[in-house]
Amino acid sequence: MLVVAALGGNALLRPGEPLEIGAQRRNLLRAAQALAPIAEAHRLVVTHGNGPQVGLLALQAAAYAGAPPTPLDVLGAESEGMIGYLIEQALAERLPDREFATLITQVEVDLDDPAFGAPTKPIGPVYSKPEADLLAARAGWTLTPDRSGFRRAVPSPRPRRIREIGVIRRLEAAGVIVICVGGGGVPVVARPDGALVGVEAVVDKDLSAALLAGEIDADVLLLLTDVPAVRAHWPDGETIGRTTPAQLRKLSFAPGTMGPKVEAACAFVERTGKLAAIGDMADAPAILRGECGTIIAPG
Repeated sequence: MLVVAALGGNALLRPGEPLEIGAQRRNLLRAAQALAPIAEAHRLVVTHGNGPQVGLLALQAAAYAGAPPTPLDVLGAESEGMIGYLIEQALAERLPDREFATLITQVEVDLDDPAFGAPTKPIGPVYSKPEADLLAARAGWTLTPDRSGFRRAVPSPRPRRIREIGVIRRLEAAGVIVICVGGGGVPVVARPDGALVGVEAVVDKDLSAALLAGEIDADVLLLLTDVPAVRAHWPDGETIGRTTPAQLRKLSFAPGTMGPKVEAACAFVERTGKLAAIGDMADAPAILRGECGTIIAPG
């Protein structure tokens, strides 16, 4: 069975944790502990979020006044390489006999996507209300509520095409555990002459994971985050166990957090007739066995 496991950005760096490599390494060791049994029993492709990390890179780049701000597509590529490297190291401790490859992945988006006019994707650290007001006035950022405070919001367009999908297929077929489409992939658009140009956005990582899973004919899409399951009404609503896309589409979910995961899971199941699941990263093997999490089935 081929499994695509998508690690959410908040699963890699939990709310309240310092934006530092040590915290990410500790979380990734826990991720590796959960993913290793899956890799031993099944074929595995890994993708991941990058919201906290790409926001931190943007802040670090802005601290250097001698150069213009680094574009978000370049920061996305930096975070994809950094996180992929850390995931490789963590998994290699558990799976020393396996081969890994981190692939910087370009994902085409549409410049007419309405997301460019309505930023919803939270990135970077959490700010207090006074800090958020100051950044909105000084930097022109859009700030969005996020748990205990506010975070910068950027456009999150839908993915249209994974440019390196052929390379991913060949590596996976050779038995390599591929880490790819990180942070939704590097956002690009194609010019009339065919050249690719980066754009100022962070691609919706969950929809990219669903697109990836469909393109490589995965049997299961696991969307792993820092909550045990989807709730009908966050945070105190009823936990949703086994369900269908039709049932989930009757409910509403926050656009910057659970909403994209539910949409991605539904899209994958509707497109392929296979299974998707949403749940806590630590529970990945049990979720795959159908013992916990939210399981989305065709009917």
